[in-house]
Amino acid sequence: MEQNPQVVFAWKAPLRAYKKRSKLVLRFYLAVTLLLSLVVFFFEDKILLVPIWSLLFLFYVLTITPPPEVENKITMFGVETAGITLRFEALSHFYFTSRFGFYILTLVSHAPYFYHVYLVVPNEEIKKSLLSLLSEHLVYQEKPQQGFTDRAINWLSRLIPDEEEPDHSVAPKTQSPAALSPQTSAPTL
Repeated sequence: MEQNPQVVFAWKAPLRAYKKRSKLVLRFYLAVTLLLSLVVFFFEDKILLVPIWSLLFLFYVLTITPPPEVENKITMFGVETAGITLRFEALSHFYFTSRFGFYILTLVSHAPYFYHVYLVVPNEEIKKSLLSLLSEHLVYQEKPQQGFTDRAINWLSRLIPDEEEPDHSVAPKTQSPAALSPQTSAPTL
């Protein structure tokens, strides 16, 4: 297979950051939905039940369905991901965040639209390569400016319980220094 000479860098990653969740999180979603449904039902705004339960379905699907893996490419002219090409002329700046153990590369377009494109970066080595390649064409922001929507999403994501994985490893038993020294006395029976 012939390599495209215009591709500068390519990597494969999931389409979105994903972390397999336990049933605890699904129960949390269901409990919040039932609570909101009861409040809405008692205020007799029954039409609002449809979007509430639709959101529960969306959260359920995104929680249990792992994303497909896509190939992302940096070319001489822009960024290609999931069949979409973004030219460098249309992009303003970029920054990195982290979510679920992945780095997320966020590309932002020029005003007035400010489209955001989120690309998953699986490890630190790829992140360093992307930082040097994209810095040649776009402005890098170490600390991105967060709007109201970004702050609201961060606040809401902190409310979702994060299950702790049990530690199944057994710590090695340590012996005291006295136990490690050679025995000088004979054992007594």
